[in-house]
Amino acid sequence: MYRLINILDILSTHNTVKVSFLSETLNVSRITLRKELNKLEKRGIIKCTRGHVSLDGADITSKRLAFNHLIKRKIAKVAVETIEEGETIMLESGSCCALFAEELILARKNVTIITNSMFIANYVSNLSDIKIILLGGCFQPDSQVLIGPMTTNCAESIYSDKFFIGADGFIPEQGFTCSDLLRVETTIGLAKRANKVFVLTESAKFNRRGTCSLIHMDKLAGVFTDDSIPKEAETALINNKVMLHKVFISEEKIKWRQFPGHTPILYTEKE
Repeated sequence: MYRLINILDILSTHNTVKVSFLSETLNVSRITLRKELNKLEKRGIIKCTRGHVSLDGADITSKRLAFNHLIKRKIAKVAVETIEEGETIMLESGSCCALFAEELILARKNVTIITNSMFIANYVSNLSDIKIILLGGCFQPDSQVLIGPMTTNCAESIYSDKFFIGADGFIPEQGFTCSDLLRVETTIGLAKRANKVFVLTESAKFNRRGTCSLIHMDKLAGVFTDDSIPKEAETALINNKVMLHKVFISEEKIKWRQFPGHTPILYTEKE
């Protein structure tokens, strides 16, 4: 797992690198590296062409999986620990939600997943036998998500124990934000079909502001993020009685590597 994370760390910085460069940087044979790259390519996260590895060619959500991957995966794992056996879980789109779905299936809990994200449905479809309900609607190609009135209508006869969503930003006085109005309207509609709503997001999102209000804090049961969350945002959540789950990111060993034809690269070495 950590080798995959190191690969994604490097690609999130350089976007495209040579396979030989990855092999040297990570101190692994090309045969071993190819096996790891094949796993990522099958998931649609990277593209391998003529001795190069790239994030180009991957869809938007797949690319986002590469950025802050370790943090997002740790957030996903902590969120999965709160899921009870047999629950019905609803998921909106986003890289944190995709990793949450993956970790949920790997935990082998007898759950049903409801989602309006075609990306998530495809991302976890080959992992294990699990019941996935894909909501219909207007297809948004860039993010591979289904949105609009048809999506919320599909959910009218559905009940979920917990609804997990992502966010583009945060405003302490208002709550979480998103830059896509149609996705906001869909998320608000789906939230009405859930007993509890949670946000999954890395702390970097708290320093941004989307154009539309996504969900107010009085509608939230909890937030899963990492320990770099700004103090102002943490205080706002606590004051609004939102349960805050902080993932503590352990310090990693930082290494510099430089090779002919490449700019120096700083990456986190994870044993």
